[in-house]
Amino acid sequence: MVKGMDEVIEIQSKDYWFKVVDMGQQNWALIDLLPSGSCSVFFIGGTSGIFDAILFESAEQASMALKRNGFSKYADDRQAQQFMCPPEPPFHRHIHPNGLIYSSGRYWR
Repeated sequence: MVKGMDEVIEIQSKDYWFKVVDMGQQNWALIDLLPSGSCSVFFIGGTSGIFDAILFESAEQASMALKRNGFSKYADDRQAQQFMCPPEPPFHRHIHPNGLIYSSGRYWR
């Protein structure tokens, strides 16, 4: 096991964003505000594993970036709510088979 993989990561937000990727798999995101006013966007797989994160100066910038990259707010999508459910805490670190797919810039505009 990779060091820190069993570490529980606390995320205050429950306002999920989602993106359907290959073969119906879903990537989830939560914007977590920091005391400084900046925020972290945590990217989470269906088994509650955090596989990536990006730091933004504000929640507004984070929301705009998520939209630009094909993510939608789960609370605003009634159709999505009928066939998929967001991952539940506790959240933990997880290595994605393709590495840091968003923060590396490979799949992020």
